[in-house]
Amino acid sequence: MEQIATSKEALQGQKIVIIGGSAGIGLATAKSAAAKNAAVIIISSNQQRINKALEELPETATGYAIDVTNETQVKNIFEQIGAFDHLIYTAGENLQLGDLKDTSLAGAHQFFEVRYWGAFSAVKYASPYVKGSIVLTSGIASNRPGKGWSLGASICSAMEGFARAMAVELAPVRVNIVSPGVVKTELWAGMSLVEQQEMFNQIGSSLPVKRVGNPDDLAKTYLYLIEQEYATGQTIIVDGGASLV
Repeated sequence: MEQIATSKEALQGQKIVIIGGSAGIGLATAKSAAAKNAAVIIISSNQQRINKALEELPETATGYAIDVTNETQVKNIFEQIGAFDHLIYTAGENLQLGDLKDTSLAGAHQFFEVRYWGAFSAVKYASPYVKGSIVLTSGIASNRPGKGWSLGASICSAMEGFARAMAVELAPVRVNIVSPGVVKTELWAGMSLVEQQEMFNQIGSSLPVKRVGNPDDLAKTYLYLIEQEYATGQTIIVDGGASLV
């Protein structure tokens, strides 16, 4: 009779690369994966954040600092890592909100560098080495944008289209994407702490679950898509019900 692996054994011996794994959702996912005995490799642009993150992870975890907008660095890191099981991409800079009339094209181009082109490059150069799955990140602005979300909605929609295309092109490697709602992470650092808390309280009170998300909520979804071997080309929305209200 086939035995069912326990939660701690589910990722035993599997190697997971998390780009954006030094903070926020990426770090929460790294911790959750490590708790299931995965070998975690975190990649970020900031060596100090990597060092701090590694203090919170098991000794088996490793980390590398690269610029994900530098194609050569991305190519080289995957050549160095070699074969691995799963890629998770959560990297992103502070969110930018603003009306279209106030948005410069140069700034708009720059905003795509990490969130879209960084992911594009990572998937391109990881594809010869990844054996199991790729999980990318979008956001609910793709299907429910608000005022000032021209860039956010564009990037999220582009990422979801890219994930579906890669699910076909890279098969049998599975490619899926997580679409978070508002989550308490460093991505809101462009706002003061008071402004952040006011926003979290206002949005949280309007949601069916009566709170905004935290990184651990999303980590469960990234690991679900790694372990769910019959799902590919899917967007999983985790937004506390924001899409409904």
